[in-house]
Amino acid sequence: MTDADCTATTSVDPSGVPFTELDPHLLRAQRTSIKWRRFADDVLPLFVAEMDFAIAPEVRRSIIERVEASDLGYLDQPGILAPAFAGFAQDRWGWHVPHDHVHIVTDVATGVVEALRVGRPQGGRLVIPTPTYPGFFEMLEEVPFEVVEVPLAADPAGHRTGDDPAVFAAPVRLDLNAIERAFASEDGVDAFVLCNPHNPHGLAHSAADLAELARLAAAYDVFVVSDEIHAPLTYTGAQFTPFAPLAAEVGALAVSTLSASKAWNLAGAKCAVLVAADERANEVLNRLPPEAVTRVSILGLHANTTAFTESRDWLDRAIAQIETNFALLAELIAARLPGVRVTRPDAGYLVWLDFRAVGLGDDPYSRILHDARVAFNDGAFFGDGGAGHVRINLACAPQTIRAAVDRVASILPAPPAPATAAPAASETSLPALDLEATR
Repeated sequence: MTDADCTATTSVDPSGVPFTELDPHLLRAQRTSIKWRRFADDVLPLFVAEMDFAIAPEVRRSIIERVEASDLGYLDQPGILAPAFAGFAQDRWGWHVPHDHVHIVTDVATGVVEALRVGRPQGGRLVIPTPTYPGFFEMLEEVPFEVVEVPLAADPAGHRTGDDPAVFAAPVRLDLNAIERAFASEDGVDAFVLCNPHNPHGLAHSAADLAELARLAAAYDVFVVSDEIHAPLTYTGAQFTPFAPLAAEVGALAVSTLSASKAWNLAGAKCAVLVAADERANEVLNRLPPEAVTRVSILGLHANTTAFTESRDWLDRAIAQIETNFALLAELIAARLPGVRVTRPDAGYLVWLDFRAVGLGDDPYSRILHDARVAFNDGAFFGDGGAGHVRINLACAPQTIRAAVDRVASILPAPPAPATAAPAASETSLPALDLEATR
């Protein structure tokens, strides 16, 4: 990306729309999704995974063309989407996907549930690393599984040079030892839901960790469903590793589910792919009920196809802007929000913030919503390890991020005054919040 491109990302969105036109007050008058209808008009909505950015012109054109052609019927196969997705997976990740291994479902959540229905129809015990996307807990109520939470583990080796521990949270990774203990337990485990990249941390799991997970799944006959919806939004310098090829290599039963919905802002278009890791997994997906396919939106199928084939430049501009927005957020946290810790993501526009040390009590989400009038996602709903955290959406104009931080900063408790005004006091004798306030 050229210097000119980087400059452009500071004034316009990936479609070239000036950020002044993405003012939340203007968008609230134009858009009707839950992002703009759930809360009162004075609340800044930075919660649900929808972008403020305008959709890619190529995608918009493809939807309009289908409407003008009155092409609004039912589907019974992926058709042109299979080679479109396979081409994108090959070019971006080196993942060879046979076209007949691509199936369609209405969205990634449906893909997870329907894959579990046909992959483990008897149900059983299911492991999920936490904290994680709250929707998993809701969707898993539809299938007969006992959910076992295995918290992510600290990853001391994951620190990046220059990351100030007063601003950045400690990195995490899959706790493979705890996962193996669960798999080897007396009750055993029947299925595993992988989030790759992991939501809410934006963690692109390492190839080594995923290979070990695949080995364990094969050894203990655990069916893995990998939600890879944020994979197209992997940052420059980070590496996304698809789980399916690793599973196929060791004989683990696995499927992956993906969509253009997050990366190209197409959540309501209702189309996703379910991809079999190998022929054995494909036989499982061939048992999907017909309605899982016929409920897919034909507009969504064409929008996804165009995104994967014609809108890659738009995606690259979106990633560049999200990276810029994250850098801005980290800078603002360091300057305005002493005590808050931010997790550095590898992918996606959803960022995990730790508010446990700032004095907003056990429920910072509610304090921020009611007192600062900013809507984040409540970490308490993300499972074990989520309490005291919030998730923020950065797919917006930079000025929206600035406004949100200003509002939150206005409600933070003032740091306690030093006990004495002795000028010779050492830095280590000052209260922690005083130290943060002087950075």
